[in-house]
Amino acid sequence: MSLETINFNLLRLKDGDLLLDLGCGEGRHTITAYLLSNANAIGLDISHTDLCTAQGRYEEFHNAERTEAHLLFTEGNGHQLPFADNTFDKVICSEVLEHIYDYESVLAEIDRVLKPGGVFGVSVPRYWPEWICWQLSDAYHNQPGGHIRIFTTGQLHQSVSNLGYVRYKRHWAHALHVPYWWLKCLFWREQDREEAWPVKQYHRFLVWDLMDRPAVTRWLEKLLDPFMGKSVVMYYVKGE
Repeated sequence: MSLETINFNLLRLKDGDLLLDLGCGEGRHTITAYLLSNANAIGLDISHTDLCTAQGRYEEFHNAERTEAHLLFTEGNGHQLPFADNTFDKVICSEVLEHIYDYESVLAEIDRVLKPGGVFGVSVPRYWPEWICWQLSDAYHNQPGGHIRIFTTGQLHQSVSNLGYVRYKRHWAHALHVPYWWLKCLFWREQDREEAWPVKQYHRFLVWDLMDRPAVTRWLEKLLDPFMGKSVVMYYVKGE
């Protein structure tokens, strides 16, 4: 599984919770929720291809004898969520809103389906590492499905707060991923053939870090995240 951006301890996920992972992609957060708790998780995405990948990954972990937790992947649109009002105890929207033109309508839908007192965890790319990517490569954000805006933390926080939410935690994540994306953007013209040597080597480093989880890189990323974490992650409680 990919390294999660949302911290499930900070999300306050409990047994029996109903969780929505909006824009679940290939299922990294949805499957982690299933593995870490006896919560019931629904992963929703607009991409049928990504959902097929997510389902295949889930089948590697699914335990038919485990009846306390359930997981479902479904295709849908964040602007019109196929759920009733006040359905979910927790909602995740990780690395999604930067792809959406009318992101505030998605936030409104999240507000509609989240129960009063429920928790919302959201992440987007951090402003200054993302800005450098845009300067290094137009193709990085102009490709279909790419990033169409760079959020400031204050901008996103204000949009969520305007709905009556109170933020209780903020942190940053994936500092070690930042140089990889800078290298990819710097050598973007080579993408049609194969990735440049520096990109390949840094990717090998990231895979090693993900698989082996050495203490030195965990310590280094924790040290660097406040300064150059690729993502800003925020947690909110919806007003009663």
